[in-house]
Amino acid sequence: MQTVDIPALQDAALSALAAASSSKELEQVRVAVLGKKGSLTQVLRGMGEVPKEQRASLGALVNVARETIEAALAGRAAELAEREMETALQSEAVDVTLPGRTRTIGSEHLISRLTREIVEVFRGIGYRVVEGPEVETEYYNFTALNAPPDHPSRGLQDTFYVRDRSGTASRVAGESEVLLRSQTSPVQVRIMEEEAPPIYILAPGRVYRRDVADPSHLPQFTQIEGLVVDEGISFAQLKGTLEYFCREVFGPERSTRFRPHFFPFTEPSAEVDVSCGICGGAGCRFCGHTGWLEILGCGMVDPNVFGFVNIDTTRYQGFAFGLGIERIACLKYDVPDLRMLLEGDMRFLRQF
Repeated sequence: MQTVDIPALQDAALSALAAASSSKELEQVRVAVLGKKGSLTQVLRGMGEVPKEQRASLGALVNVARETIEAALAGRAAELAEREMETALQSEAVDVTLPGRTRTIGSEHLISRLTREIVEVFRGIGYRVVEGPEVETEYYNFTALNAPPDHPSRGLQDTFYVRDRSGTASRVAGESEVLLRSQTSPVQVRIMEEEAPPIYILAPGRVYRRDVADPSHLPQFTQIEGLVVDEGISFAQLKGTLEYFCREVFGPERSTRFRPHFFPFTEPSAEVDVSCGICGGAGCRFCGHTGWLEILGCGMVDPNVFGFVNIDTTRYQGFAFGLGIERIACLKYDVPDLRMLLEGDMRFLRQF
């Protein structure tokens, strides 16, 4: 047998394996070295011709070379298989991305945002926010607010009663002592019962009335009521507070006016108007050709109300006011129909 340099054969095979750039080239190297007619296989087949004294040492060299080449072959095959798989995935990938519908980012509803803005206006001048139950008693919703027993607002045509007493001997058929509050004023009574003056509070929340939904009425709406009880409180302070509020919400270009009115729980009482934002006070269909839009009611707290909560009327005076957020939103943004705020039409709501 012709003498073969085994280390040189091993090095050549390892170099060829490292140089192979594909699985096909790697297979060609394997066949050339380890195949039936491969160079290393030929050495193994010719071992019978090697002298006995050299056979053991040559056999050991050949086995080491074969194991080294096979290990390198397996490692290189794994590397090339992974690389070829990545290449195939990239070249054969199908783009299934569709334009689709983008998800719009949620935003605060106009009523919630305007409520927060109004609360911040009054917080800036020392008021704090208080809350109370939406299911109230007749005492807190009417009696403690100086509403007489025969006041129209106590009737079934105006108020949602929770418990019907029509089968018993009640004052008016259908009346009950439990109802859905028609205003947030009961919160003011509860605070005056629990706390001593000075009191500067704001009570936002949902209220309920038996109104048919139309452009200017809703059976459920959001109301904010304010109450001040302290020494030396006058109507001038009420007027200054509400004029400041109107400037902050509607802007300095809108004018305000106070008109005498009547509410059972305030005396004297007034309604506040703001100049129409559409016609600038000249008169148009939106303001009924008057140039003014009613925004809230207010007045000095009636001494009779203080009597229900044991506040000394010789020492303390107070004023109260109440406004509907939905109405303020319509007047601020010139919306002609309150129902548009609650219909959930995103084409309309996105404007705000």
